[in-house]
Amino acid sequence: MKPTTSLILLASVAAASCTQSGKEARLPNIVYILADDLGYGDLSCYGQKNFSTPNIDRIAEMGMLFTQHYTGCTVSAPSRSSLMTGLHTGHTPIRGNKGWKPEGQWPLPAESVTIAEMLRTAGYTTGAFGKWGLGYIDTEGDPNAQGFDEFFGFNCQSLAHNYYPYYLWHNHEKIMIPENEGNATGVYAPDMIHEAAMKFIEENRTKPFFLFYPNIIPHAELFAREENMALFRGKFEPEKSYKGVDEGPRYRKGGYGSQPEAHAAFAAMIKHLDDYVGEVLDKITELGLEDNTIVIFASDNGPHLEGGADPDYFDSNGPLTGYKRDMYEGGIRTPMLAMWPGNISAGSRTDHISAFWDVMPTLADITGIEPPENIDGISFLPTLLGKEQKDQHEYLYWEFHEQGGKVAVRMGNWKAVRRDVDKTPRGMTELYDLSTDIGEKNNVAGQNPDIVKRMEEIMEEAHVPSSVFPFSFEPK
Repeated sequence: MKPTTSLILLASVAAASCTQSGKEARLPNIVYILADDLGYGDLSCYGQKNFSTPNIDRIAEMGMLFTQHYTGCTVSAPSRSSLMTGLHTGHTPIRGNKGWKPEGQWPLPAESVTIAEMLRTAGYTTGAFGKWGLGYIDTEGDPNAQGFDEFFGFNCQSLAHNYYPYYLWHNHEKIMIPENEGNATGVYAPDMIHEAAMKFIEENRTKPFFLFYPNIIPHAELFAREENMALFRGKFEPEKSYKGVDEGPRYRKGGYGSQPEAHAAFAAMIKHLDDYVGEVLDKITELGLEDNTIVIFASDNGPHLEGGADPDYFDSNGPLTGYKRDMYEGGIRTPMLAMWPGNISAGSRTDHISAFWDVMPTLADITGIEPPENIDGISFLPTLLGKEQKDQHEYLYWEFHEQGGKVAVRMGNWKAVRRDVDKTPRGMTELYDLSTDIGEKNNVAGQNPDIVKRMEEIMEEAHVPSSVFPFSFEPK
């Protein structure tokens, strides 16, 4: 967005904030809550009928619901890299879940500019609480090296499969949890992380803060505390194919500890997540920060099929096709909600097409900061404020470096998907018209050769080769 437009919008936001509070306006606090593998249909405000999410729904009731918001990728690390850097997966440095010894994922390089680094230039205190997955401790991808003043949680997403871990990280300190030794279930890690996030809000209530809260629910093993299990036990049909638990203590063999009542456990875990969100919202109100805090809620990719998860039973994708690791809508279209009293109209809804890489320029727009140059995102602040959204994407692009390689493009209502690109880099392109076929059931590539040709051109131009995450046909 051009600086002049940004300044006009910022002035209107500041004026509204000042009018609402009657006090001198200051930069708004920013809370970004990221669920892990939560499907498009897993919230009651998006149509879930098997359980309810009243606290998360409050964000929609007090703010805006996005119907066409997309993740950065179809798995965790590249999706989060896209969010943090404002770059789609054809450009962002981390494009897969490649591991890093002794733990963690391939590190985000030092030259990357993250949302946290950008906001710190405006005086924000920054904190990340939950799952990082973009670089092990003391690498250049360490969250403290990427702009976060405080980090608490799982550095490694592989270890974040477990809800009763042996340890968590607080900045560079490993916090051991002896109550979880062996297969003990003494301390539920999301509770520890939530307490740290709430403390961060309390301690920074008098100055602008950015709280990045990437919760691990409902990923991997299906494990909930008993008080919430009791609310759902016996209310769902028995699982047809519970996958069981790997033998051996968690973290030593990587086993899941999923509960046999996996359907009840999934609903109970969503209840945990919803309760956490409710407590964050209540704390913001209690501290008198409600009118000067923007809260955003989203998910990092579509629903998973691990640890006994059964997304078909819960209709976790709603009308969409596909799961985590798919490039169909179910793998990459996410629920996204945003509230900011006095600025975002309560109960509003938008069909604006946006993606994770748009979050960085939007937050830059809100705070009056110049975003990094050459990012792929476009600010959706006008949409949030109910104004005309003049800047639109020509296209959205994704790539995925597992299962033979996959790419996808959305251009207007057209959606193109190509699979097995490692074997056939210029192979068959599927084409769907999302305006009439949101479930991507009818491949219309044969009837639209000109659209297919343009989509294939975009697939070529949007991808910059990566030496760390190459497709097999590219030079190593």
